[in-house]
Amino acid sequence: MWVFGYGSIIWKVDFPYAVKTVGYIKGYARKFYQLSMDHRGTRENPGRVVTIVPDSAHSRVWGVAFKVPDNFIDQVIHHLDIREKGGYIRKNLTFFPLYGHPPFDSVVYVGQEHHENFSGGADEDSIALQIVNAVGSSGTNVEYLLNLAKSLRAIAPLVDEQHLYNVEEKVLKLLEDQGKSLK
Repeated sequence: MWVFGYGSIIWKVDFPYAVKTVGYIKGYARKFYQLSMDHRGTRENPGRVVTIVPDSAHSRVWGVAFKVPDNFIDQVIHHLDIREKGGYIRKNLTFFPLYGHPPFDSVVYVGQEHHENFSGGADEDSIALQIVNAVGSSGTNVEYLLNLAKSLRAIAPLVDEQHLYNVEEKVLKLLEDQGKSLK
């Protein structure tokens, strides 16, 4: 079994895996359309995390696929079902590795549009403000955003992640305006 990570799973792998490979899935876009009322926010002050939404057939979402050893599959599925409990469901999507393998099926956690945690589109200024002000049990929403942007630049430096990088720029500007340092 392969698990495709396009959000925090890229940089916070907390399950056993044998192999990892960079690549993408087609037909989706990565968006900050999912509320986090546990990991990166609270019910009173939800954060924003990414999900993938259907997009043009030419769209690609870059990330990392992790091959889970057979003897850990049940354990990893159980763990990820709990970790991604905030409105995500498991789907099988085709993953296209950058190197070494032909495309293969992977498990992907996708936000459900009818779930209370799916916030849908909002303007990027509103998303940035929400991220700046949210903290949950896993840390600040800003940390999530910056780790995701840094990780994506490391694995796919030439890929234009306009939505992600626009939100990042707006968050950094808000922090600067508030006199907050990231150091």
